[in-house]
Amino acid sequence: MCGIAGEIRVDGAFADTAAVARMADAMAPRGPDGSGIVAQGRVAFGHRRLKIIDLSEKAAQPMVDSALGLTIVFNGCIYNYPELRAELSAEGYSFFSHGDTEVVLKAYHKWGEACVERFHGMFAFAIHERDTGDVVLARDRFGIKPLYYAQDASRIRFASFLPALLKAGGIDTDIDREALHNYMSFHAVVPPPRTILKGVRKLQPATTRRIAADGSSTDRLYWSPPYQRLSQDAGLTRNDWRDKVHDALRLAVRRRMVADVPVGVLLSGGVDSSLIVGLLAEEGQKDLMTFSIGFEEANGEKGDEFVYSDLIAKTFDTDHHKIFVPSADLISHLPDTIAAMSEPMVSYDNIGFFLLSREVSKHIKVVQSGQGADEVFGGYHWYPPLANSNDVVGDYAKVFFDRTHETLKSQLGDRWIADSDVSRSFVSDHLLGDGAATPVDRALRLDSHVMLVDDPVKRVDNMTMAWGLEARVPFLDHELVELAATIPPEFKLNDNGKGVLKDAARLVVPHEVIDRKKGYFPVPQLKYIQGEYLDMVKDSLGSQAARERGLFKQDYLDTLFADPASHITPLRGSELWQVALLEMWLQTHGV
Repeated sequence: MCGIAGEIRVDGAFADTAAVARMADAMAPRGPDGSGIVAQGRVAFGHRRLKIIDLSEKAAQPMVDSALGLTIVFNGCIYNYPELRAELSAEGYSFFSHGDTEVVLKAYHKWGEACVERFHGMFAFAIHERDTGDVVLARDRFGIKPLYYAQDASRIRFASFLPALLKAGGIDTDIDREALHNYMSFHAVVPPPRTILKGVRKLQPATTRRIAADGSSTDRLYWSPPYQRLSQDAGLTRNDWRDKVHDALRLAVRRRMVADVPVGVLLSGGVDSSLIVGLLAEEGQKDLMTFSIGFEEANGEKGDEFVYSDLIAKTFDTDHHKIFVPSADLISHLPDTIAAMSEPMVSYDNIGFFLLSREVSKHIKVVQSGQGADEVFGGYHWYPPLANSNDVVGDYAKVFFDRTHETLKSQLGDRWIADSDVSRSFVSDHLLGDGAATPVDRALRLDSHVMLVDDPVKRVDNMTMAWGLEARVPFLDHELVELAATIPPEFKLNDNGKGVLKDAARLVVPHEVIDRKKGYFPVPQLKYIQGEYLDMVKDSLGSQAARERGLFKQDYLDTLFADPASHITPLRGSELWQVALLEMWLQTHGV
């Protein structure tokens, strides 16, 4: 788990190592344990290292294998690297290190771009071929590891963190109007390749890109599971599916224990993280550290779920750490939280994960976390109504979109309105594409392959890596997701959602954490903005930079300022926080 960066010149000039160094330095929190730069003519790679596997300097990066003519920078973890190493050794490959980076390098030499199909894990990497001059970029199936890039006529730069690209300079920082439309409509989700900035793009998940010396490139999508039933599963009962899910999730959790340092759990007290703790206990994990966080109440809304996390910690005898954040600490750390965002991310969870990660990083370097369970197993409230939908696009937009295109026209400054309803068009194309059998399957595919990537997954990566903490997400084990995609929707929708997962959980954890109203990571101060929080967002939206940018119409802002608590999106988000967060992110990163 690290930060990677690089420059690829396509005009024949030497790569700018100083720019690569600035990008790497900007990612120091992602990799506090080491750094390196390797320049080979028109290509230069930079790396910041977090030592998790093979703690020796033999696994330092950028890693050069002169015999194979390959250089790599790699971010992530390949959980099945020991098995792949054994397979490659049997094929005659020798190894000078003991980590997963060299396994990726040798696997690429053996199988080419298809090596990614053999990897269980999360990853983003760049490999330079000395003999051809080509550079290959790759990203894992769910985009758990980020990969941003900027390209012009003379060069391509890439980095794990969007603001790192800004540090290198030469970026078009104008606002992308279509991305702005996504942010304001599609619940702050900006699907790849776009970002909020015109000059920065991100590589699609489950994609490899080969870049030739002249800058031309070829993309290959290597994973897209069908969301439909298999004939051999026709007779499976509810209990059969329960057992399949239990076994697959147990394997996913076991895979994510591979490390040369201890692995803990972020324990919210919900069924997902509780199940991870229980499965680790089943695996015989001793002295497991768990971590929970809570906030002050606001507007009558409770700010913690300690009653449930305490129950799980007691049941499985974990070394439990409970963090309570008073309001004064919350507001004082908001600027640092926004600085840690690779893109504007509106969820209240960000500050929670940021402060939780700060505390966790004092104890360990690796945690497992429960992201993805809702998207994979149907846990959100908008899935059941889709079961009988005759208009999946309209019904999905009705519950997930923050506002319609027409409403947006009355809120955005005139020059920032996209020419058409691009967010609705994107969602429509995705939902109606081939390979999904029912409206629920279509929504689960969209959420798990698009929304999940650029909301919960990105949030956890950014906030944990801000403190040099690696987060692993077993619910996004690709074999588990492939299994879940074949499960009939009715088994997922049982028990108000995630029915089949709850069935599996009953084999492991106390029913009290299962048979209750679904919880969220509550930060009520950012939902019901008042007092010093209101002053803060007014200052940002009323600043000279915001006025000159003119993203939002003043009468819309005045309406939000007058009564913030009355303007809550269908997904229980604050409209004022949404617009303020965007402007604060832009100002924080000098845009």
